[in-house]
Amino acid sequence: MLIDSHCHLDFPDFAGELDAVVSRARAADIARIVTISTRVKRHADVLGIAEGFADVYCSVGTHPHYAHDERDITVEALIDRTHHPKVVAIGEAGLDYHYQRSPRAAQEQGLRNHIAAARATGLPLVIHSREADEDMARILEEETGRGAFPAVLHCFTGGRDLARRAIALGLFVSFTGIVTFKKSNELRAIAQSLPAERILLETDAPYLAPGRYRGQRNEPAYVVETAKVMAEARDVSLDAIARQTSENFFRLFRKVRPARTSSDLERMRHGGEFHDSRVRLLRRCSAARTRLGRL
Repeated sequence: MLIDSHCHLDFPDFAGELDAVVSRARAADIARIVTISTRVKRHADVLGIAEGFADVYCSVGTHPHYAHDERDITVEALIDRTHHPKVVAIGEAGLDYHYQRSPRAAQEQGLRNHIAAARATGLPLVIHSREADEDMARILEEETGRGAFPAVLHCFTGGRDLARRAIALGLFVSFTGIVTFKKSNELRAIAQSLPAERILLETDAPYLAPGRYRGQRNEPAYVVETAKVMAEARDVSLDAIARQTSENFFRLFRKVRPARTSSDLERMRHGGEFHDSRVRLLRRCSAARTRLGRL
């Protein structure tokens, strides 16, 4: 059993084939998928996907690229959206100094607002950090001083110092297909050095396809390839890395119901298929009622 703790199923890359993508993930023994919000004002899209599949959950938040467009999103607005049973995390929010599509001040304020929401709800904050190690570490340390909050540094590509400081604060660190790339020796060394109980796996699909899929559109089923490289880097079996990262996921994402045994997983697969079909039927019925109401 593996988990894809971070992907973007609402992106146009998956349009028209979500059923097939989720089916392939289930066939690859991916027990849970979290599709991540990038804009609160489009949250209905990710929430609708999470509602449509039994084993898919979502977050709520604003990506740093859009921090300037969503300055009006308050901490309270984030918290209000977490009451839905399928909303299991805050974010992704953070700092991106590579593209800098939002002013740094807007990114920092957005990050601090999301931290406040994570602290208030107890839901994990999904953190985006790119080429911003020192500012990120500073903000995380300042905010932890105001009160602890659960969080994960997603798609980790930072340096050893950021990883060390994040772990010292009790955060988790998540790795994508980047760790499988030939030139990612330093990243693999960081992954090898971290405490086993603090690592997660993700795809960040549709981006960053791992290993033999590099250059193609990524999808949740491919997290298996990242797990294989992580197992090799840490000198453990694939089963061991799958078990450890899944346990870590359920410790952090406490709102997600665990699938604890192989028989549970089998029931989830069949139950998930029934749930998915039922949701689609209800949507068709609702659409039909809407059309009749217009006549």
